[in-house]
Amino acid sequence: MSDLRLGLLLNAVSPAVGGVLVRGEKGTAKSTMVRALAGLLPEIATVPGCRFACDPAAPDPQCPDGPHDAADADLRPAQLVELPVGVSEDRVVGSLDLERALAEGVKAYEPGLLAKAHRGVLYIDEVNLLQDHLVDLLLDAAAMGRSYVEREGVSVRHAARFLLVGTMNPEEGELRPQLLDRFGLTVEIAATRDAAERAEVVRRRLAYDADPAGFAARFAVEERELAQRITAARELLPSVELTDGALRQITAVCAAFEVDGLRADIVMARTAVALAAWAGRTEVLEEDVRKAAQLALPHRRRRNPFDAPGLDEEQLDRTLAEHAPEPEEPEEGPEDDGPGDGGPGPDGGGPDGGAPEPSDAPDGSAAADPTAPTEPSAPGDAVPPQGPGAAPKETAPVAAGDPYRTRLFKVDGTGRGAQGRRSPAETDAGHTIRARRPQGRLARLHLSATLQAAAPHQVARGRDARALVLHKDDFREQVRRGRESNLVLFVVDASGSMAARQRMTAVKGAVLSLLMDAYQRRDKIGMVTFRGTGADLALPPTSSVEVGAARLEQLPTGGRTPLAAGLLRAHEVLRIERMRDPNRRPLLVVVTDGRATGGRDALAQSQRAAGLLAAQGIASVVLDCESGPVRLGLARTLAGHLGATAVTLDELRAEGVASLVRDSRSASSRSASSHSSAPRKAA
Repeated sequence: MSDLRLGLLLNAVSPAVGGVLVRGEKGTAKSTMVRALAGLLPEIATVPGCRFACDPAAPDPQCPDGPHDAADADLRPAQLVELPVGVSEDRVVGSLDLERALAEGVKAYEPGLLAKAHRGVLYIDEVNLLQDHLVDLLLDAAAMGRSYVEREGVSVRHAARFLLVGTMNPEEGELRPQLLDRFGLTVEIAATRDAAERAEVVRRRLAYDADPAGFAARFAVEERELAQRITAARELLPSVELTDGALRQITAVCAAFEVDGLRADIVMARTAVALAAWAGRTEVLEEDVRKAAQLALPHRRRRNPFDAPGLDEEQLDRTLAEHAPEPEEPEEGPEDDGPGDGGPGPDGGGPDGGAPEPSDAPDGSAAADPTAPTEPSAPGDAVPPQGPGAAPKETAPVAAGDPYRTRLFKVDGTGRGAQGRRSPAETDAGHTIRARRPQGRLARLHLSATLQAAAPHQVARGRDARALVLHKDDFREQVRRGRESNLVLFVVDASGSMAARQRMTAVKGAVLSLLMDAYQRRDKIGMVTFRGTGADLALPPTSSVEVGAARLEQLPTGGRTPLAAGLLRAHEVLRIERMRDPNRRPLLVVVTDGRATGGRDALAQSQRAAGLLAAQGIASVVLDCESGPVRLGLARTLAGHLGATAVTLDELRAEGVASLVRDSRSASSRSASSHSSAPRKAA
């Protein structure tokens, strides 16, 4: 947890670093660490009665509660404001009381969470599950130090400077690279595997549960010393010098790692300065630059949505050594050309070659997969021979083909699912299509519709002045149309009939392409695989396409083909997901050659299972993986029972799978109308 501790403390010393994103598995005390930080921050002085926590020494001239006259200051602790995942935009930035504005003629502004977090900590748990437009808004406010509210012709702006901290579990989905780049630092944490340390964690937790006050008192002195060190580092920060040599090292490292833009250079510089202040120094050293790179660069090096954040330590050390500042020569004159007393070696207070080897260097110590080949398999390797009547043997996973760009496909109709980038839906963002009576608290006033609703009643209400007489029933709100995300459920045949190396590589490449498209469209994805004697839910519906890509890469093949079991398992998954999220519309992608084995009536069972899915009006696509000169056409028969479009592997590239899914809307529409009145159709 040392990197997390350091990242939080550096942001406490210098909020200009830009916050910290904490990535880690569940149950690693991410939230506990962040909440503990608030108690270490110094108290702040505020203008009495100001809802925006203005500093009496330098009040915000644009404060909505201003202007502020000289007054006594109120001291209070810095606040930790938690932002829930389901928060609305109005709650984040604040909102105007539109009813009072129209009925009473006053501009009544209600501050949001950004105002409350000013000069404190804004904590977002599960930031990867927050809607993208809210993350953009938060990061813009953090970067500019000011929040803007522009709506219905009224403009409000106020200071919003805070320490931004987000936590996330990568298994639940990644942030877009553009959003990752806006966080200053990123740290990766994981639970310790040391039994003694785990025992100490449990021991402390039980002690806290038994006596919270007594437990806190045990560490009061250490926390007080830590808070004093933060204050001292803040005071020292303006005196820290970032030399030209250190700055050249920073820019050389960013260039060597090919990070986009210049934000990384700026964040590294601010982090290195904060590190020097935290160490009690007034000059940035090479060790500060190295640590700043380890905290600020890993999440900025992703070139592909499936790339994991990381940093090549050896490349970092080489770059720092190549651009180390030259030793300063004496200024006594040209005749003083002796060796001097400086001695060989780089400056900076320590030998550069003494850096430890990376702990994760491949040394063969990891446990080997007994099913994996000892050397990379050649493209022409054959599947081991099988005896007559024997079930196909399991073969090692093969790599997926290169992903390619797919065209947009969407679901017909207007949904109400989570905001995304695929199918038409009523959302908080988008263009206004109509007005309606408010459903709950009025958020987005439809001004013209409100005036039209109130106009016929003005005489009866006794209007005798220019002011409009409005009642609560007159108000109308905007209905906006944007785009939603969908659930793409893959049903993948992993039986022995799919074990041909070239075929499985193409199949995995096609699925990987759709995963890439799902990532860009913010879809949820799931994966059912079937082989041997049954079907498995290899990946429950999730927003983490990275996990989906990893499961696909590790997928082995072999055994019989229980196609009916795979379809029935998909039906069950979609039924449960419909109860959990009835507004998210699914798309089923069946990857198979259409064969069904494992019973006397296996083929008939698979067709009945397909009819069950078609009766639900579920939009489907069948990727026909059959190959060879003689083809049975079983996948196309299956597609007919599903009301789906059948696509061969030869048709996957160029136009891509997505265009073929889009072409399936007519078939799905016919199936839905003949089997059910459910409005779920593919487009």
